Amino acid sequence: MTQIPKGANVAVPSQVLQVAVAWQVVPGAPEVDVSALLLDGGGRVRGDTDLVFYNQVDHPSGAVRHLGKSAPGAPGSTAADWLWLDLARVEPGIDRIAVVASADGGAFGQVPALDVRVTDVTGAPVAYFPIGDATTETAFVFGEFYRCAGGWRFRAVGQGYASGLAGLATDFGVVVEAPPPPIPGPGYVTPAPAYGSPAAPSYGFPAAPPAPPVPSYGSPAASAYGSPTVPAAPSAPFAPPSPAAPVAPVADVDPFSSSFRPSVHQGRGKETVRCDPSLPPGWALLEIESYHSISTTIESCDAYGRAEDFLLMAYEDDVRARTVALVPRGRPLTLRVDADTPWTLRVLPLTHARRFDSHIEGLAHDLVVYDGPPGVLDFFHHGESNFTVHHHTPPREPEYDAEDQDMLVNEIGEVRVSAPVSGPGLLRISGDGPWKCAVRR
Repeated sequence: MTQIPKGANVAVPSQVLQVAVAWQVVPGAPEVDVSALLLDGGGRVRGDTDLVFYNQVDHPSGAVRHLGKSAPGAPGSTAADWLWLDLARVEPGIDRIAVVASADGGAFGQVPALDVRVTDVTGAPVAYFPIGDATTETAFVFGEFYRCAGGWRFRAVGQGYASGLAGLATDFGVVVEAPPPPIPGPGYVTPAPAYGSPAAPSYGFPAAPPAPPVPSYGSPAASAYGSPTVPAAPSAPFAPPSPAAPVAPVADVDPFSSSFRPSVHQGRGKETVRCDPSLPPGWALLEIESYHSISTTIESCDAYGRAEDFLLMAYEDDVRARTVALVPRGRPLTLRVDADTPWTLRVLPLTHARRFDSHIEGLAHDLVVYDGPPGVLDFFHHGESNFTVHHHTPPREPEYDAEDQDMLVNEIGEVRVSAPVSGPGLLRISGDGPWKCAVRR
């Protein structure tokens, strides 16, 4: 692993990389939230979309993605918040990508063993920068990727801000608007959040709980970086903590909230993808992108690598789709992916899926979590091809690799149809146009 001191830099390949801001789990430590800022030649963001974080997880260019946090382990283990970068897809107007974070509920001096690590998609280390001098800072610029001589380099910045994200914003150009004051009057209750599609990407990303205003970021002068004493590098390449053993379902356990380290797989044509053996049994969210392909399909495979069931069949030219796979017990999840052009597959925990209990909208193929009670769902689809909706629920006998599925809808073209739903579960929705789902009251 290439360990670099504060202020130093190292060449990185112009390809897909994963970036982890990592720390040691200790009771009472503040929550660490990582973001990426895409900066122009003046060190400023061009607009709100150049900020990528947990509530806006995908940059419109497809070059940067917030993957989320690895499952927290026992005290003393390592936790991390992950970013995904495809440097080959960064727009020409972007000169730098800053990796920053904020500490919610404390300062970075309370977060032990803080560092930033860069790996390729196979997990092979590219760069490692330990932070040994954090004290009262509540926001941090950990490092930045920047263009140099036709390629890319990574610089270890390590610049903290005791004034938090608002202070960091002054340097980087995102306008922070103060939240509106509460409506006065007796009995005022903060309204419940609205459900449905968020403003950014049309097919929907998870809407995290309301976050404090997130400002823009900028780059402090190089002369401010300094070179403190660097702690020893870890003796082995970084690996996020192994997920906890699956918990037997009980009434109070949310079956849709399991967590694990996200992973990214890339290929072209028909390929077999063998996922991380440490994935816990249960559901995993699959997200795939392909462009200018005649068709894009994902199939699950049995223990011998033979294709079993279609999890996705998409025939649009440009596909950005989500579906679900059931991770088996005792063996890795194996998938068969097929597209005529290059594709990118992300394996994510279900916490990345959108949730709703009243109304939701989307486009083409998506996987959402229905949190409502038994009732009737009204579906509307504007398209020309097949429109299907499957309802997935946890298995009645958890010790077996099985799940319960009901096909709620199977129609063609323009659709206005209602279907009963037995209660909470996953809705795997597939169509070729925009759709809506509303709970009948």
